[in-house]
Amino acid sequence: MSDSLPEAEVGAVAEGVPAGVPEAVVEAESAYDPAAPAPLNVDRPPSGNADVDAQLGRLADTDHLATDGHVEVYEDVHRGLRDALTALDARPGPPVPPRPYDNRS
Repeated sequence: MSDSLPEAEVGAVAEGVPAGVPEAVVEAESAYDPAAPAPLNVDRPPSGNADVDAQLGRLADTDHLATDGHVEVYEDVHRGLRDALTALDARPGPPVPPRPYDNRS
């Protein structure tokens, strides 16, 4: 033990960390794992359709999954978007006005 440095700093210097570096910084750097899932922080502007926006929001689930877990989320989102588009096609539009001169004799 050294008389010139407090005990916590002696341990930090012995581990290769310079004295005076806050412990939170040391922990954050040692906790960093480049292979761990990391959020992409992709901006998803609203589409104007609540069903589509809900499906696109589900893509954020991939931010916390390993790469092999992405496929399930992508397939689920794709299925949801396909259903939303199908629902748009099935929705009846406004009634068509009758043609007044369609039936001539």
